Amino acid sequence: MPHRTPAQDNRLLAALPAEDLQRWLPQLEWVALPLGQVVYESGRPLGHVYFPTTAIVSLLYVMEDGASAEIAVVGHEGLVGIALFMGGETTPSRAVVQSAGEGWRLPAAAVKEAFTRPGPVMHLLLRYTQALITQMAQTAVCNRHHSLDQQLCRWLLLSLDRLPGNELVMTQELIANMLGVRREGVTEAAMRLQRRGLIRYARGHITVLDRAGLEATTCECYEVVKREYDRLLPEHGAG
Repeated sequence: MPHRTPAQDNRLLAALPAEDLQRWLPQLEWVALPLGQVVYESGRPLGHVYFPTTAIVSLLYVMEDGASAEIAVVGHEGLVGIALFMGGETTPSRAVVQSAGEGWRLPAAAVKEAFTRPGPVMHLLLRYTQALITQMAQTAVCNRHHSLDQQLCRWLLLSLDRLPGNELVMTQELIANMLGVRREGVTEAAMRLQRRGLIRYARGHITVLDRAGLEATTCECYEVVKREYDRLLPEHGAG
């Protein structure tokens, strides 16, 4: 059992009114989220929503031939499983742990019950959903119009915003799957960023050395997404 409380660990849980959080507390379960774990699979019913704390979960679309591309990342600012309360029950995307860590999970019934009652919980979840949709839309635009170096910078910055430190442990293959490109392309882009002194890249470990430099190198997509999350979600509990 963790020594911290849900409201300290996740931005959405922190934003809940006290009485609603108290209602959920007996049903919130602390879970480990190891690298590569599939949190939910395409087309299958969702039994829980997940509130990551130290983990990052990637939402992916997987093609018939097995190729995949990331459409969004979720960390301590949000939740995984919006289809449950948006009425879909299932989703064509897959959710996979991108950076190992931990989180809380809540049974589907508890989320649905809270969402059917007009009030702060429903409005908070809808604002989060709008922010997530913005990230998905901006990812599509970025993948179509911007260079791989810019896409990698955007992806690194979004991941950093959801981690306590400045280091990511990721394989070339996983990054390539996220960005929908060849592994060789990821290596080349990472080495270009390393030569510029922005990151250190070795054996699946990426250490960010110059965040300001990454922000200067990336496209406008990162700032659009960050601004929308900051606008729609309360600051309390972030970080």
